[in-house]
Amino acid sequence: QFLTSPVNMSSIVLVIFIFISSFTYSLTDNGSTHTNNWAVLVGASRYWFNYRHVANALSIYRSVKRLGIPDSNIILMLADDMACDPRNTRPGTIFNNANEHINVYGDDIEVDYRGYQLTVENFLRVLTGRIDESVPRSKRLLTDEQSNVLVYMTGHGGDGFLKFQDNEEISSAELADAFQQMWQKKRYNELLFIIDTCQAASMSIPFYSPNIIGVGSSLVGQNSLSHHFDSSIGVHMIDRWTYYALEFLENVHQDSYPPMTLKNMFDSFPLKHVKSTPYVRTDLFKRDLNKVLVTDFFGSVRNIELMNMSFSSYISYTQSQSSEVHVQETGSQGKYRQSLSPMELFNTC
Repeated sequence: QFLTSPVNMSSIVLVIFIFISSFTYSLTDNGSTHTNNWAVLVGASRYWFNYRHVANALSIYRSVKRLGIPDSNIILMLADDMACDPRNTRPGTIFNNANEHINVYGDDIEVDYRGYQLTVENFLRVLTGRIDESVPRSKRLLTDEQSNVLVYMTGHGGDGFLKFQDNEEISSAELADAFQQMWQKKRYNELLFIIDTCQAASMSIPFYSPNIIGVGSSLVGQNSLSHHFDSSIGVHMIDRWTYYALEFLENVHQDSYPPMTLKNMFDSFPLKHVKSTPYVRTDLFKRDLNKVLVTDFFGSVRNIELMNMSFSSYISYTQSQSSEVHVQETGSQGKYRQSLSPMELFNTC
C-alpha cells in the first residue's frame, strides 16, 4: 500500500533521481564552472579545390551537434557551398572520406553565414557582439560569463594570418584583441581556440586574455597537410589534423567512462600520420588539461537546481500558487521560460 500510493511513488522516484544525479556529478566533477556551451565554426576558403576546408568545418559541426550542442548555440560560417557545386557528382552531400562513410553535410544543417556573408568584419562582430539590431538572434553569439566557447577555424594561412575568401585576411593581433574584448565584456568563461592551417601556431602566440587554450595543427614554419585524395571528384577530402581529431571525437560520448579529457585528445595525434607538429598553448588557462573534459567544449551541459522540498509539498505549493509552474532553465540553449503543469514538470525529470 505504501508503494502504490502515487505521492509515495513520486517521492521514491525523485529520491532515486537525486541520488543518480549526485553520483554522476561526483564522477565528472572537474572544476568546470560553466553553465552553457557555444561553438563558432569557420571554413574560410572558397572555390572547389578547397573542398577539404568545408569538410573540416562540417566535421567539427557534426561532432559538436552529436555531443549535444544545438544549432541555436552554433554559429556556422562557410565561404562556399560545395554541396551544391555543379562539379559535385553527389549533389547535396559533402564527405570527409573517400569511402563516403559520413555525409557531414547531413539533412539538417544550418549555415548562419554563407558565401559573401563570411567576412573578417562579420566574424569579429560575431565574437565581440557588435552586431546591428537587424541581425536575427540565430546569427548572434549570445554568450555570457558562464559560457564555454569553442572557436574552430580552417583555411589557408601563414605566419600570423588566415585568409578569408582568398581576398582578405584576419591577423593574429586582430583575433587576440577580439578575444580580449570578449573577456572584458564577460562573453566567455573559458575559450578553446583551434585552427587547422599552415603555420597555425602563429595565430595563438599573441593571445593575452585569461582562460584561453590555443591549439594549432602546425608550428610556425610548417605546413598543414591534406589527408587523402578522392579521384572521383578530383579534390582532397579533409586535412590531416581534423581527420584525426574527428577519429578521436567519434569515440567520445556524453556518458563515456572514464570521461575523455583534452589531454587525451591532444595526445592522440600520431605525428607520423599528421606530418606536422600540433601546437597547444595552455599558459593562459588555469585548469589542468588532465581534468578538462572534451565535452566541456565539444558537448553541452544542463544544470538542475534541486529544491529542499518533498514532491508532495511542492505539488501542494504550486497548486496553491497557480495551475502552471514557470520553470527557468539554464543549459546548452541559454535561459528560457517554459510553462508546465506540476505533473508535466515531474515527468520531465
